[in-house]
Amino acid sequence: MSKSILKSSIGRKIIMALSGLFLISFLIVHASVNALIFFNDKGKIFTIGAHFMATNPIIRTIEVVLVVGFIIHIVQGFTLWKKNRKARSIQYFYKDNTPRVTWYSKSMTLLGTLILLFLIIHTQNFWIPNRIHQFQYDEELPLYKMIIEKFQSPVEVVIYLTGCFSLAWHLLHGFQSAFRSIGITHEKYTPLILKFSYGFAIIIPSTLAIMPVSIYFGWIK
Repeated sequence: MSKSILKSSIGRKIIMALSGLFLISFLIVHASVNALIFFNDKGKIFTIGAHFMATNPIIRTIEVVLVVGFIIHIVQGFTLWKKNRKARSIQYFYKDNTPRVTWYSKSMTLLGTLILLFLIIHTQNFWIPNRIHQFQYDEELPLYKMIIEKFQSPVEVVIYLTGCFSLAWHLLHGFQSAFRSIGITHEKYTPLILKFSYGFAIIIPSTLAIMPVSIYFGWIK
């Protein structure tokens, strides 16, 4: 792609779509590792999975790419929002000017901002302390113990549930929109993509949300 195409609205949407799909692949891995905690074996299997994620050189390299992907996705999202807002400097007279457009598709920036705030809290709670400890002492923090202690607080549970709720609504539009942005639309396959996106938007955030709730109510110890 030339620089002019990359700076265009279409080019930015393509970049945002590709970075979004990459982040979706991360969600699958992250939710899968988190789900290991449901074995309820005092964190033995979960710790094995977390250790693999924290020490495998391939995964550690992908972490860097992941951070770059987050930055690109966030920057492109706010850039598109700013351009759309500027292009529509004259507001519509009627509030419900797009009755067929879902509210979450019109609130992607708000939902994305909530997710960003959640990610900042999440990395401060777990990822950053663990990585700093690894660099200083060449060993991992007891992540399972940290998680159990953290989710004794109802405030932390509400924060995580809010983040998962925002993620679910964000994915409802973002997942299927990403395929449209890269040109994958077909009368035969688009309905399947929509169904898969709805399923994904429910299953992944729900898997992430059940963990803090289960810990808080003592179902996982």
